[in-house]
Amino acid sequence: MSTMWHGCLADTDYFEIRSSGGLGYGVWVTTPPGYDPATTQAPVMYVLDGNWAAAMTAPLIVTQADPMQRIQPYIQVSVGYAGEEAQHWARLRNRDLVPPGEPVAKELGDAVEAGFAAGAMTREEADAYLAALRDTHADAFLDFLTTDLHPRIERDYSIAASGHGLFGYSYGGLFSLYTWLSGCTLFESIGAGSPGVAGEDSQVFARLKELGEDLPAARLHVTINDRELLGDLAIYQSITKNTATLLHRLTARDGAVTSAILQETHVTGLSASFLSYLRTCWAG
Repeated sequence: MSTMWHGCLADTDYFEIRSSGGLGYGVWVTTPPGYDPATTQAPVMYVLDGNWAAAMTAPLIVTQADPMQRIQPYIQVSVGYAGEEAQHWARLRNRDLVPPGEPVAKELGDAVEAGFAAGAMTREEADAYLAALRDTHADAFLDFLTTDLHPRIERDYSIAASGHGLFGYSYGGLFSLYTWLSGCTLFESIGAGSPGVAGEDSQVFARLKELGEDLPAARLHVTINDRELLGDLAIYQSITKNTATLLHRLTARDGAVTSAILQETHVTGLSASFLSYLRTCWAG
């Protein structure tokens, strides 16, 4: 990284990697304060939507030195897109973070059309965004994280053998739920912030039904935002309502599931959700 970016994201390395399927990604690796690879092996926390989330979450690694509420050491690995693709991250994430076969909710389609009508995106951008939602491959992206990226991190950094975590927000939160429900054994805790469970027919409900009473062992922490629920945007009302339904079904069983309602909007909730996950699942 350049000197300027090192000043903004201290102790952060950057590299680019291609998946076994030929897709390219940009990766930011942030090590904790005073980290000495010769003496310290820390678990890895993977954070999705790195093009947006890295700058808003990686600096919070200083919480590991907070004397009032110590957070366990971790190495943050933020995953996003590189080069020309980086400017299209908001669309490309649909391909990678949304479960295969996930229905496109009417409220979401309406929100995209409203964005076009308001001038927030062009007709071409709106169509490309919706097209990406009709061809989704969260399964391939999960395979990339576990079989391509994690071995690279193991090779290049001094990491612990266990205790790893995953945090995602919005569609990243949907991916977190998908990963948890898949029973992936790499992660011992998973944070899902305002997960994009846009429809009542979401794949997460089908997967939960398939599991029966046998919930995954990994700890799951879910957050939603009160202004999503109480605001007048139908898409945000839907994701909070559907997430609440999912939580009711989960807490009725004997699983390691926690949740929190934050006083944020969907846009401002990222950092607050990340901190909630840290305080709940990484407290020292």
